[in-house]
Amino acid sequence: MLKRVFVAPDPGRTRLRFAARAVLGVALAVVVCSLAGLSLVGAVTGGLAALLALFTVTDATVRGQAVTTALLPAVGLPVLAAAAELHDHPVARDLMFLAVVGAGVYARRFGPRGHSLGVFAFMTFFVAQFLHATTDRLPELYAAVLVSVLSASAVRFGLWCYEAKLPPAPVPAPPPGTGLARVTTRQAVQATAGAGFALVVGQLVSGQRWYWAVGATWWIFVNTASRGETLVRGFRRVLGTVIGIGLGVLVAVPVHGAAVPTAVLLVVCVFGIFYTAAVSYTWMMLSVTLLAELLYGLLGVLNPGLLALRLAETGVGALGAALAVLFVLPVTTHTITDAWIQRALRCVHACTAEAAARLAGSTAADPARRIVELEQLLGRVRLSVGPLVHPLNPMRGRKQRARRVLALLGDCARETRGLVAVAADPEASHDARLAAACWRVEAAVEALTGGDSDHVTAAPESPATEPALAHLHGLERALAELAAPLGTPSGSPLVGA
Repeated sequence: MLKRVFVAPDPGRTRLRFAARAVLGVALAVVVCSLAGLSLVGAVTGGLAALLALFTVTDATVRGQAVTTALLPAVGLPVLAAAAELHDHPVARDLMFLAVVGAGVYARRFGPRGHSLGVFAFMTFFVAQFLHATTDRLPELYAAVLVSVLSASAVRFGLWCYEAKLPPAPVPAPPPGTGLARVTTRQAVQATAGAGFALVVGQLVSGQRWYWAVGATWWIFVNTASRGETLVRGFRRVLGTVIGIGLGVLVAVPVHGAAVPTAVLLVVCVFGIFYTAAVSYTWMMLSVTLLAELLYGLLGVLNPGLLALRLAETGVGALGAALAVLFVLPVTTHTITDAWIQRALRCVHACTAEAAARLAGSTAADPARRIVELEQLLGRVRLSVGPLVHPLNPMRGRKQRARRVLALLGDCARETRGLVAVAADPEASHDARLAAACWRVEAAVEALTGGDSDHVTAAPESPATEPALAHLHGLERALAELAAPLGTPSGSPLVGA
């Protein structure tokens, strides 16, 4: 696990910049809140608002990110007001919390912006429970949110806007559908049901910290699409929480809110959340758990009993999520995996066609744009197939097939990247055999995505000396080999259930 985090590739040091900028943005927000005369509760609220503004906004363009960031207070402040107004009305408060959960998940159908606003709305209600916000504190909390979002924006779009130098990264849309066939709709129902279970059982465990269980259920559903992904994420959340609590006993409890060491450790936690998010959910949760413990230390309520209660509430939340994805409108791993694999294969063909057009002299063809989209889709395939290759998956046959699919899709991506690189060379010339090879690639993709894998033809045996043709032959071989793990009897899963 350590190796996965610290040895994982970081092209362009993107994760490092992401984490370093987050530390700067959150620190600036807290400092500005303090200079504005806000209380400790206001500073904590501001720091969390800045963290969310920097973490959740993932639009493809800088302009889109700026618009979404500007909309965060428009969503968060009314939710904060509702949470404060309902503080002394438990039944109405609980119903409102579940409504925010359902709406927040449903908003994902509108893409990255809907996802960001949904997360911010949920976390605003959650933070109101965390800080026991009441109406008399609303002016200060409003000021903290506004000042902190502005501070985070000043860092993200002014002081350190590294995205402006990068091409927009396409964000793959979720698999299509209507009504209950739409994944985001089913997940909204699942999340609301799971959160309802967590809310009721969490209150039986603790009348003060029940919202931890609801928070655990919510975050387990974030960035998942199938029951397999959700179950694995739940396991990793519990594991990260256990490790974080153990570390908290050694670090946070002895510090017990002392200003300087707590501030240093909070910086480390913020950096850890952002640096590990893309490669290890377990490590991210470790950082989140330790950060929460340090905040409770600042508020003067941290003790070993509170840590044990957090673990219990996290377990309740994970159980709620597991029951929801298993029994409430379940979305199978196969359904999601199949959709992403088909989209990745079609993108392979699109890359190939545009590269061939570029080699033929077309100036309008842009295979580089397609290769970026392919990388995004392959990342989504890996996430979807993750439950099938997880060490705890007992189905060895499906695990081996899933690993084979991932390896061959990786080969497809490598050969496609090589072809695109050759096409970018102005000295490269078009070979008449490229058209035939591209046609065979198209036919193979159509057969694989159409369920007719028996008709995928093998690549030519004769070696190719021309670079573009060699990459195309390598791509053909990978597609032909994919026919075995993907080619199953009609109606049965491609790589799992």
